[in-house]
Amino acid sequence: MKIKLIAIASLLLLCWLSGSCASSRDFDVRLSSIVEPYRFSIAKWESAAIPREVNQWIFSRYKKSDDEAHMVTEYFSSIERIKTLKSEMQAINAGTRQGDSAPLEAELNRLQEQRMALENTVEKIIERQIRETLAQQGIFNPINEYVRLKVSFPPVNFELEKPPCLLVISPRDRIESMREILLQPSLSLKEIEGIEAKVDKLGVSSLVVELGGLSTYPSFVTNEASLRFVIDTATEEWLHQYLVFKPLGFLYLLDLTGASRNYEIATMNETLTSMVSKEIGSIVCGKYYPEYGNSVNQTASDFDFNREMREIRKTVDTYLARGEIEPAEEFMEQKRQYLASMGHYIRRLNQAYFAFYGTYADSPTSISPIGLELKELRSQSASLKDFLNKVAVMTSRQDLRDSIKSKLER
Repeated sequence: MKIKLIAIASLLLLCWLSGSCASSRDFDVRLSSIVEPYRFSIAKWESAAIPREVNQWIFSRYKKSDDEAHMVTEYFSSIERIKTLKSEMQAINAGTRQGDSAPLEAELNRLQEQRMALENTVEKIIERQIRETLAQQGIFNPINEYVRLKVSFPPVNFELEKPPCLLVISPRDRIESMREILLQPSLSLKEIEGIEAKVDKLGVSSLVVELGGLSTYPSFVTNEASLRFVIDTATEEWLHQYLVFKPLGFLYLLDLTGASRNYEIATMNETLTSMVSKEIGSIVCGKYYPEYGNSVNQTASDFDFNREMREIRKTVDTYLARGEIEPAEEFMEQKRQYLASMGHYIRRLNQAYFAFYGTYADSPTSISPIGLELKELRSQSASLKDFLNKVAVMTSRQDLRDSIKSKLER
């Protein structure tokens, strides 16, 4: 999944923290001692990524060919096969399955080499396809409505690489993201659980999330996901970069740094980028990869996961509003186990989980009406560009309500 211009926000957050109250400074000192060995450095990553991108741009320009779609689908087929092979090898090594892991390892090595050889080419193909689709929708750059430049800015640019993990911290008595810290991408489950246990002892709720994307520049997009997920996520991370030059995105940046907290602005920004990226992703897949265009992760079960998650969130909010923290946490653990019995495994369901995922108002973990309001405005908009432009200049949820109302009154 994407995430929120942390590259800039993390730097500004350091400045903001220096002016916090004594108790906040004490909390951050203790928190820092826990996470310091595991921190991810954006500056260090950028110092290696940018020269690599410049080198590729100068010396390795990809020329369009007729078998682009085949190369891309071959790449993502190899990812799925690699996952299967790793799972089979783990079962053999653990003794839960009989067989010889040697031929599986040989195939795994071959596929990993094939994936690495295709990776840069696949990135450039998908970048161009997203850029052309955005252009077809009239979406070029943040200043295009003032200066008619049909140039994509920022340039669509991402790397297929495992993103950092994200430590999300929420107070226990309410659902709210109070800290978000990037951690190394290669953490083991034991390390993750150790970090969470230590942070929880500070009197907060914590969760380490494995990100699907991150809007650095170039953006991170996970190299372990499906084609559709990569297209959607690469588009979403670009939209975060695009919006930072607009009022909505700038206010969201202030929220991320803690300079001016505004949960509604955060929800509007995240939901807008999610909605627009899904529309763009659907167009890209429909045009270039029709076999992927209508793929939806659904099961034949009567169990409604989305409805269940919304009901859980409502109940948790009710508990917390009454100050019943421990009953809320016990309830979430009971529901986590229930969801697992229904085939939906969530490693940790707590306040931090809802704080992170709840900003996406079009997701089942959110009870915010902003999602429905944005969907209503999208249905009223003449085009995707019109919808994006309207919301991008908003500075409050009231602007969203007023825009919907004005359309209905016409």
